[in-house]
Amino acid sequence: MLAVPALAHVSDRGYVLLLPTGYYLFGGAVAVALSFAILAFTPPSPLDRLARLRLRALVLPVDGRFLGSTISFLVLASLLAAGLGGSRDPLSNPLPLVFWTFVWIGMLLVQGVVGDLWRWLNPWYAPWRLATRLIGRGAEGGLFAYPRAAGRWPAFAAFGAFVWFELVYVAPADPEALATAMIAYWLYSLAGMIAFGFRAWCRNGEFLTLLFTIVAQMGIAVFRTTGKGRTLVRFRLPGAGLVLAPSLAASGTAFLLLTLSSISFDSLMRTFFWLGLSGINPLEFPGRSAVVMPNSLGAAGAFLLLWLLFVLCVRLGEWLAECRQGGAGAAGRLVWSLMPIVLGYHYSHHLPALLVDGQYALAAISDPFARGWNLFGTAGLYVSAAVTAGAEMAWVMWNIQSAAIIGGHLLAVAASHVVAWRMHGSTARAARSQIPLAILMVAYTGFGLWLLSTPTGY
Repeated sequence: MLAVPALAHVSDRGYVLLLPTGYYLFGGAVAVALSFAILAFTPPSPLDRLARLRLRALVLPVDGRFLGSTISFLVLASLLAAGLGGSRDPLSNPLPLVFWTFVWIGMLLVQGVVGDLWRWLNPWYAPWRLATRLIGRGAEGGLFAYPRAAGRWPAFAAFGAFVWFELVYVAPADPEALATAMIAYWLYSLAGMIAFGFRAWCRNGEFLTLLFTIVAQMGIAVFRTTGKGRTLVRFRLPGAGLVLAPSLAASGTAFLLLTLSSISFDSLMRTFFWLGLSGINPLEFPGRSAVVMPNSLGAAGAFLLLWLLFVLCVRLGEWLAECRQGGAGAAGRLVWSLMPIVLGYHYSHHLPALLVDGQYALAAISDPFARGWNLFGTAGLYVSAAVTAGAEMAWVMWNIQSAAIIGGHLLAVAASHVVAWRMHGSTARAARSQIPLAILMVAYTGFGLWLLSTPTGY
């Protein structure tokens, strides 16, 4: 009998949870905060010894990088051909499905859990080896010495362009546009490897290899090529590599922070909240072309804000610990502890796409040029979106995603505590130095869980 505003929405992630969303946010934040409180009174030396623990498991009789890279390059060339000559439908063409689902989502997860498997799948290694032999260069094959002053800024710039293409560009899944961009970047990276050497360019200029290598520090396996062409495999605890990783310069710190800010903004830009700030009615979303400028500014702003907050928290922590060496070196070491958060966000954000688009990819690879082929017997695969639908699956999915975010933050707190102890040599000073960063992590946990539960417009 009385007309009042009705709070309602329609969205693929507007789930009705068994507990109010606020309970999840509060519980996740409390879990991270309590973990810091417990670690503050825990001697870090046992954790440091666990991080150094290595188990020699096996020795592979071959290196295998040249063969693996050759196969990877041939697969890439086939996908690029399909992107240029196959179906224009992103759900039927294998290039966008395989790249965005299996490489960008799946491979990054495998690297973070297992280790650096990308070393055998790098599609540049074999072509670079052939190119250096043709021009008569040595083992490294660089024509010039890589300028140290450039740092990792070339990789940061390339990654920034990739983030813009993924998040802002009108049609990042368009097969022809994606193929054109990938061909241009592959040629650009190969030129950089020939000019400055494979290792130098992969460490400083090629963002995909650099990102995969950094994420692999979290993996449980460490691969090392011996002088006899064999591969030594050692196992360690998850995240142990983060504690022993060297300090990064400002360019490397910026690169790592960009990974976290881009994943977070990828979720934020789809929310009703962000669309409202952009002047867009989320229930009448006009398309990505209408939000190119707001999303461009938002992606840049998200990175700058995270960088400012992180550096501010590190400097404040160093002041609390009465450290007079400044925060530049501390930021370069503590930034490694954010990688579990990056992987947790990446997994939770892309889990639905991995489950559904992975099915489309399996179907598309059997008929890459839309000619009625069935190369692998999967062309007639029935794609079921029910794996992410329904009240029960909504409950399961959201709790799995929440566990990934909270677990990533817990591991990040533990890693940063050990790193701080190694820097300061005192449990008390390490705990004091971590207070601002712990507050930032608690706030980021709540922010990430809110992104999972808030409705999205597209």
